[in-house]
Amino acid sequence: MDWPLIIENSLKGLVGINAVYFAIAAIGMNVQYGYTGLLNFGQAGFMACGAYGLGMTAHYFDISMWWGIPLGIVFSVVLGLLMGIPTLRLRADYLAIVTIAAAEIIRLVVRSVRFKTYFGGSDGINNFSESFRKVGTDLGIQQSSEYGFRPFQFTGRELWTLIIGWLLVALFGFLVYKLMKSPWGRVLKAIREDEDAVRSLGKSVYSYKMQSLILGGVIGTFSGMVFALDRGSVQPDNYSRDVTFYVLTALVLGGVAKVTGSIVGPMLFWGLFTFVDNFMRQIAEDPIKVGNLTLLQSTQVGQLNYMLIGLALILLMVFRPQGLVGNRKEMAFDGR
Repeated sequence: MDWPLIIENSLKGLVGINAVYFAIAAIGMNVQYGYTGLLNFGQAGFMACGAYGLGMTAHYFDISMWWGIPLGIVFSVVLGLLMGIPTLRLRADYLAIVTIAAAEIIRLVVRSVRFKTYFGGSDGINNFSESFRKVGTDLGIQQSSEYGFRPFQFTGRELWTLIIGWLLVALFGFLVYKLMKSPWGRVLKAIREDEDAVRSLGKSVYSYKMQSLILGGVIGTFSGMVFALDRGSVQPDNYSRDVTFYVLTALVLGGVAKVTGSIVGPMLFWGLFTFVDNFMRQIAEDPIKVGNLTLLQSTQVGQLNYMLIGLALILLMVFRPQGLVGNRKEMAFDGR
């Protein structure tokens, strides 16, 4: 058992790119679900808007990749309007149905053969982030060089993406924190608790819900951008409905309706996920056998890892439903 390797990879998982883009997506989902009570199961659709906004500008429109940022935001706002207009006047479960369907429609459209000219089909869009990496090179960060110290040692490409990613996490975390302390944020939390009472005070519940849905979606859009920049490509299946549920799991792990929870949760999620995965792969290299039966094979590690993560989430919901840093008073699952 190579414990130093397991611990090193686990610590890198705590601050790696997966934790970064999950944290940004979780901050956006926290605005919608944690603070407003909007059950959005389509955050992956907003992430895809950001990723394809970047990829299309560089690959098809022959303009700078930086124009993809406003384009991705426009895609996200349009998606939020299309999902919110017909559903936000109804119960929360209608929004959940519409959002998960919308995210799947987006994924299937961009991977379809009919629109391959624009979105690249199932192959996606590749090699579009060179201008972004050139900025890091101009600042002295060489893409192929190693930086940092063990266990936090990354290539220049990884380090540059992580710097930008964590700066965005800090920026959006601070923005959401200040917004939720403002009168606007207090209205959102009041809607979560009792929207009829808020409506009786003369507030436009529909308008506030729409603002929350779009704001959370725009934040999620930047999550997709960061992930696409790290990969240097946009693949449609990277934004499947499963991604939304993993982000929600990480958010619940950290604590709903807490900015710190939406950051700590993804970090712990990927730290634990990486630890369990590496640990079981070490065991699978020298598998335990009972007669002719092999208890753990390398091909079973992935499935077993998700099973253990699911079991851990169940135990968390039983013994600490507010998450690790959450507040039980903020929880209202039965009202969502």
